[in-house]
Amino acid sequence: MIRNAEPKDLSRIAEILVFTKRIKYRSIFHNDEYSFNELQVVKVADEFKDKELLDKVWIYDDGIVKGMIHLEEKEIAELYVDYFFWKEGIGSKLVEFAKEKFDSKFVWTLEKNEDAIRFYEAHGFKLNGKRQLEEGTPEYIVMLERD
Repeated sequence: MIRNAEPKDLSRIAEILVFTKRIKYRSIFHNDEYSFNELQVVKVADEFKDKELLDKVWIYDDGIVKGMIHLEEKEIAELYVDYFFWKEGIGSKLVEFAKEKFDSKFVWTLEKNEDAIRFYEAHGFKLNGKRQLEEGTPEYIVMLERD
C-alpha cells in the first residue's frame, strides 16, 4: 500500500498537497493571493516532475492515492493525506513507514498547526524548543524530534 511515487501519481500528489494546504493553512496565513493564485495543482505537479524530488516521495495507494510523504534523509519534509480520507490511519501508516524504513528523526511544522503537533507527538516526536520563522511569512515553525 505504500510505494515510491511515480510520474503517473503527479496529479494526485499535487491535488492532495494543494487542497490540504488550503484547508489547514488558510486560517493561519490569511493569504488568499497565495492560497488560490500561487498554490495551483499544475504548478505543484510540475515541481514534482523533478526525478530527484519524486524519488523522495512515497504514497499510500490502495487503488486510490490517498496520501503522500516526502522524506529528506532523516527529515519528514511533508506529509499530507487527502481530506476525504482523514481519520482513517493513513497518516499514521505513512509516518510509521518513515520511522521504520528510513529512521526519520525530525519534522518541522507550523507552530499554530496544533493538530499536526499532536499527531507527531502521538508518534513519538517531541517539541525540542527549536523555532524559526517560516520563510517569507510572519509565522513560526517548530521542530519535533524523536530519539
